Amino acid sequence: MELKQINDYCYYFKGAVNIGYVRKGDSGMLVDAGIDTQTMKKVLRQLDEQSLPVTHLFITHAHSDHYGGGSYLQQDRSIYTFAPYYEEAILRNPSLEPLYLFGGNDPLPELRNKFLEGKPIFIDEVLQEGVYERDGFHFTTYMMPGHSYYQLAVLIHDTLYAGDAYFSEDNLQKHGIPFLTDAYHTIQSLYRVKDIQCDGAVPGHGEYEMDFHPTVDANIAYHHELLHMMMQYIEDHEPVSHEAIIAYMCETFQVRVKELAQWLLFRTAVTGYLIALLKQERVEYSIDQYRWMFQLKNKEKREA
Repeated sequence: MELKQINDYCYYFKGAVNIGYVRKGDSGMLVDAGIDTQTMKKVLRQLDEQSLPVTHLFITHAHSDHYGGGSYLQQDRSIYTFAPYYEEAILRNPSLEPLYLFGGNDPLPELRNKFLEGKPIFIDEVLQEGVYERDGFHFTTYMMPGHSYYQLAVLIHDTLYAGDAYFSEDNLQKHGIPFLTDAYHTIQSLYRVKDIQCDGAVPGHGEYEMDFHPTVDANIAYHHELLHMMMQYIEDHEPVSHEAIIAYMCETFQVRVKELAQWLLFRTAVTGYLIALLKQERVEYSIDQYRWMFQLKNKEKREA
């Protein structure tokens, strides 16, 4: 991972999953912790080589690629850790993620891996949206749900560490169906990102950009495109089952679902788009022969 400086105070480690860093006097705060111990060791090695302190950790959301290195960090250093309300319950009890992805059943052993379940971390302070002053750090947090339940982006020294509120365009194309729990909230969060006044933004996956608005607009357009595609499929095949919609979306984007964990992630994401259509009252559902079936709302049909 390469440490890149943004301004006098703000940096980020560029990698598959970005890690932010903010220096203020004798204090230093990491924003997220990477996926595992090895990632965190690389981060600490670079910071030590440049005599940059590490005293605080801010976790944006409870997905293991963003907090998996936190356990080693807390064992290696004296760290004060912030985490969002609600998300902190998962950070303290990481088995909740494979549990909810598996529909509430006890997760099979193959789901208990570092990609779905990081090592638990201790949380010193639970944060909600607001303005904070802690140990010389002045920052503002913004609730950004959709990708995760109570994700918080953090604005500090005119730099927005956005977590996974948005992705680079390359990452959108790479994954085809980006992971989310609710596409409606995801899109609302994207519009909110655009309203935040700052000098630039760092996404969880992608490059720091001073003018990040085109990338956020591309995210909005991408989600709307997937919603339109799903609507068209439902209209052409209604009533259509939940399973059929998942299969159609995965086949369309040729995503890899050879393992159960991958399939569960895509099932959750596709369902997140269906939730958006339900919230927009564009589709309705029923239970027919023990299957979850979808069709256009009557109003939608009349207007067509």
